[in-house]
Amino acid sequence: MHRKEFLSFRRKLNRTQKEMSQLLGTSVKAIHSYEQGWRRVPSHVERQVLFLLFISQKRHQKIKPCWTVKKCSPDSKRQCPAWEFRAGKLCWFINGTICVGKPHKNWKAKMKVCRSCDVLISLLKS
Repeated sequence: MHRKEFLSFRRKLNRTQKEMSQLLGTSVKAIHSYEQGWRRVPSHVERQVLFLLFISQKRHQKIKPCWTVKKCSPDSKRQCPAWEFRAGKLCWFINGTICVGKPHKNWKAKMKVCRSCDVLISLLKS
């Protein structure tokens, strides 16, 4: 997550830096550092910010589950944690999803795929 995106999401959540630090369990200085680009936004913070953004938006009810968007085969669905937990709108949040045929190596690799997927893109739209 880039610094400008972090700042944009904080503003969408209508939080001050202090309030955001409390939500994320980090210091105000860390929030300031993310927004200034002095520090990289850690994976766990990015994940939590995206989750907060998701639950704060009403339009998430209109998002189709990932298995519908991706037209997953029954075999693919059975292997995927998003299907197992019926979390097709939160597939980007769950590690171990198999959107490209296999689980992703880490959060960064997962986000590379997810950021080009309509499920997450629909969440990030203004």
